[in-house]
Amino acid sequence: MPAATLLAPAKINLHLEILGLRDDGYHELRTLFYPVPVPCDVIEVLPGPDDDFYIRCPERPELETTSNILYKAWKAFGEVSGFKPGIFVALTKRIPMGGGLGGGSSDAAALLKWLNGEADDKALPMADMIKLAAQLGADVPFFLQDGPAWAGGIGEALSPAEVDLSGATLLLACPAIHVDTAWAFRAWDEKYGAVPSYESLTSKRGGTKNPSPVSPREMTNAFEEVVFEEHPSLLDIKQTLLSHGAEHAAMSGSGASLFGIYRDRDSAASAARALEKQGIEIFQVDCP
Repeated sequence: MPAATLLAPAKINLHLEILGLRDDGYHELRTLFYPVPVPCDVIEVLPGPDDDFYIRCPERPELETTSNILYKAWKAFGEVSGFKPGIFVALTKRIPMGGGLGGGSSDAAALLKWLNGEADDKALPMADMIKLAAQLGADVPFFLQDGPAWAGGIGEALSPAEVDLSGATLLLACPAIHVDTAWAFRAWDEKYGAVPSYESLTSKRGGTKNPSPVSPREMTNAFEEVVFEEHPSLLDIKQTLLSHGAEHAAMSGSGASLFGIYRDRDSAASAARALEKQGIEIFQVDCP
């Protein structure tokens, strides 16, 4: 088995609705996933002793345990497929944790795809891969495919989406704030109960809805109000993105990362400079 270098890109949620609490305790979602190439985790895979798994992550040594989703993905794939090679994994974390960018889910999906590609006659069909991925995390199935997708259920029911951001500049602001997803759902439940009644803050500028240049026509995130109440600085970041000319700005997932969509690169650069002066990490994507 040869060594491999796997890239695990991030995602943003261009739209996120919470439709209520399901009988199984999970929340029913409707969200639009959009892949972004940066930030990106890097996973180095080397052959290891038979039936064993080792992981190193110098930047985040607390991830070097069997609670890591990479270990869980390796173990689950072996149990379902019968293919369980011994591997050594070196993980370089570049996607902020607790930022709503799907870093752990992307890591798991990258390893699952690699394992399936090495499994020969034990490889799983895509339907089984998606089922396995959903057991690891709601966002993992999205990273098994290419391109934007609408997701329902808890995030696992996927359908391809047409999103035209051609020519736009996407600015991703990643403050050093960790938002726990479980907390965000609890806060949403306490505020809204089973029936959503929030008023979106996503496309407002000067008290009016800002028309969208892309589909969907209105980009909303149901988590924003409860997360902004807890972390007011995130609303300040969003307002900075908008005040520098973003056609849209919103939080991704349950936060704390936010994105702005710009049609003018100079405006995006101006916003980036303003936020970097505040010590906020910025990533820029020029959409083809």
